[in-house]
Amino acid sequence: MATIDSKIPKGPLAEKWTRYKNTQKLVNPANKRRLDIIVIGTGLAGASAAATLGELGFNVINFCMQDSPRRAHSIAAQGGINAAKNYQNDGDSIYRLYYDTIKGGDYRAREANVYRLAEVSNNIIDQCVAQGVPFAREYGGTLANRSFGGAQVSRTFYAKGQTGQQLLLGAYSALSRQIAKGTVKEYNRREVLDIVIIDGRARGVIVRNMLNGKIERYAAHAVVMATGGYGNAYFLSTNAMHSNGSVAMQAYRKGAYFANPCYAQIHPTCIPVHGDYQSKLTLMSESLRNDGRIWVPKKKEDAEAIRAGKLKPTDIKEEDRDYYLERRYPAFGNLVPRDVASRAAKERCDAGFGVAPSGLAVYLDFSEAINRLGRKAIEAKYGNLFQMYEKIENENPYETPMKIYPAIHYTMGGIWVDYELQTSVPGLFAIGEANFSDHGANRLGASALMQGLADGYFVLPYTIQNYLSDQIQVPRFSTDCAEFDEAEKAVEDKIKKIMAVQGDKTVDDLHKELGHIMWEYVGMARTKESLTLAIEKIKALREDFWKHVYVPGKAEDLNIELGKALRLIDFFDIGELMARDGLNRNESCGGHFRTEFQTEEGEALRQDEEYSYVSCWHYKGEGVEPEMLKEPLDYEETERKTRNYKN
Repeated sequence: MATIDSKIPKGPLAEKWTRYKNTQKLVNPANKRRLDIIVIGTGLAGASAAATLGELGFNVINFCMQDSPRRAHSIAAQGGINAAKNYQNDGDSIYRLYYDTIKGGDYRAREANVYRLAEVSNNIIDQCVAQGVPFAREYGGTLANRSFGGAQVSRTFYAKGQTGQQLLLGAYSALSRQIAKGTVKEYNRREVLDIVIIDGRARGVIVRNMLNGKIERYAAHAVVMATGGYGNAYFLSTNAMHSNGSVAMQAYRKGAYFANPCYAQIHPTCIPVHGDYQSKLTLMSESLRNDGRIWVPKKKEDAEAIRAGKLKPTDIKEEDRDYYLERRYPAFGNLVPRDVASRAAKERCDAGFGVAPSGLAVYLDFSEAINRLGRKAIEAKYGNLFQMYEKIENENPYETPMKIYPAIHYTMGGIWVDYELQTSVPGLFAIGEANFSDHGANRLGASALMQGLADGYFVLPYTIQNYLSDQIQVPRFSTDCAEFDEAEKAVEDKIKKIMAVQGDKTVDDLHKELGHIMWEYVGMARTKESLTLAIEKIKALREDFWKHVYVPGKAEDLNIELGKALRLIDFFDIGELMARDGLNRNESCGGHFRTEFQTEEGEALRQDEEYSYVSCWHYKGEGVEPEMLKEPLDYEETERKTRNYKN
């Protein structure tokens, strides 16, 4: 049986990263020029990694699915980025950020990785300020902070409601500088379709030029995945339409373990589904919960009247409103973690108190904050978010409460990596949302941007050198070898097989069917029966795909539908793996909620004696049940407790 080596350094938790950096192997500047690194992705993790590796002197080959790195999905992040600067002098520290993160993840994250994340968080803010990122500032000029869920301090740095965009522009400027210098070669509109393994090491990729359909080969001494998460397996999510888990599945099929796939985050503040025509959902930033209060009517008849259009939310008197998060979790109120807030909204709607015509919505109300602070103050904080909501809903959120409901947002699971961010395949690294390492069973808000930039700017540039230090004598690889031939033929055969079906169902039709299965059976609440049924239904839908999918046009041309079909094949495998992982984990924790395992008050009930491990799935072949390996989560300095956000 394969073994798991997480390579966690010895010593006290607070000293592990310093000890690692002091003892790791390095590559001198002259030798860096002899080494090539492929970076797949140009979001915050990919762009920061490519820029930093280029600045260090490595030769970087960077791939982007979009027409520009600036269009990576990181641009959509709204609310902010966490760091333990303690500018508010309200009791924050590196340890408190670490503890809030590991607690927020329901004690299912690796202790050493989370502490390192908290430790380097402060460097990120300094880096971004130096790049000119326009963070919000207080009147006196100091950087402003606001609160996010799962914390009782203000540690979230932000740029109005467009923090991701501003951080990505900072990373893009650094990347552009390296492209101009020639240390980074940028290839846009390229989709990686396979990873090439030579003598057990990742040495290259097979890429499809999305504009002309041509298959291309690229070789390097190491490959870095920075390709985001797999939330679009649910079809409707807050992710961009291009977001997918295909490179992760390619890595999985080449021997990289897939860790904790069942951990998917449901974000509590999304604009509700409008109808079957929708292709994605829109997120309303968690930062809105700083000043917005979430409620539903106390009386079921009031909720029914609202759904019927007979009452407006402003008709409901204050004493007839149930601010259920403040009622259930008085210590944190509306700023409980996302999984807690999402389940609470579902519970109220399932009980008949939902407020949209569908019954699947609750209110996010700013009337109290507007009365207290004034409309101009709210506009200054959230104006672009309010504008976005009004354009979509045709309602003025300054005058009537927003309607929100939970939706798929982020995936905490991903490709397994060790402390060095290296997968179980030597030479293959995974950073940002593509890996599993830092969030456990639930991610706290404003921590995705923190992890992506931490990995790209401050972690991978150290750890990858430890791997490359003995590769400097390895000559550059030719793509004219059997391994590249075999990988390219496999890609071409798959494309030919898809194009040959010419059935009667579109890719979107089949993807929507998968999305319904995932949301219904592998969604906010899961059972043994629902997960078992999901596996059966996904297998049947996969067979239906190969009999009935219709992809128009030619493979040799610009063919959007072919690209979607290739990704959907991977979503089938991801969905099945998520259900299988959820079926294995007979407990509730974070974003994984098994209704059989809950407290009398409806909270998640962990089973620490049995499930304090990372589930690592090892691919054994097409149609063969994967093997599950376990990485024990041995906590040296953290006591596991039942999460408490009530006092």
